[in-house]
Amino acid sequence: MAFIECRQLSKTYRKGAGTIRPLDNLDLDVDQGSFLALMGPSGSGKTTLLNLIAGIDQPSGGALTIAGQDIAKLSRSRLAQWRAKHVGYVFQLYNLVPVLTAYENVELPLLLHPISRKVRHERVAAALSLVGLADRHDHYPRQLSGGQEQRVAIARAIVTDPDILVADEPTGDLDKPSAHAVMELLCRLNQELGKTLIMVTHDAATAEYAGLTLHLDKGRLVEQSVQTAFSGETATTRTQDGGAP
Repeated sequence: MAFIECRQLSKTYRKGAGTIRPLDNLDLDVDQGSFLALMGPSGSGKTTLLNLIAGIDQPSGGALTIAGQDIAKLSRSRLAQWRAKHVGYVFQLYNLVPVLTAYENVELPLLLHPISRKVRHERVAAALSLVGLADRHDHYPRQLSGGQEQRVAIARAIVTDPDILVADEPTGDLDKPSAHAVMELLCRLNQELGKTLIMVTHDAATAEYAGLTLHLDKGRLVEQSVQTAFSGETATTRTQDGGAP
């Protein structure tokens, strides 16, 4: 059994008198510890799929099983608890709180967990050290570069030691050197710490860091490409009849 299994996964929205279907009976397997990039035109369903896997949204139909649990069947409150424990989210625009220091921003997710102040401090310090910002712990977002802000956001995403990291256009607002540094950091988290990493990107160069790139169009998988220079093939798609593409 794959770590993440999507079976006939669908998402629909009502818009006026019509229905929008960003995901259409999608089947997907993702192995634990893999690095998967999702690409496709705007409206292809890639961010919808990312948010479903992250537990931010719930599907309209189908099954979404992660580590043996069908999270599509969880209530919103239980889904929020599951997400806090298992998922770290990296946003394109960082989503840091401007009036909090780097330390305080990274500490935020831990406030949802019943742990002592001492343990919180140890985890925040370790996360900031891992992303190379231990010496910037008392800086506010306005005092950091874009690349440093994104590294703080990554530290915040990993401070709870989640199983899954999801990243929505993590380099979309960065210059080329900063983007490279961020992607190298994400690769380290995947390869050295074994985090399952799922990333949405429009940039083919960014997607090359992933072991496997899946292309979506109109809510369906249409193409996959394997990056053998990195981690090799780590996820598989299934066609509507259950066979390999």
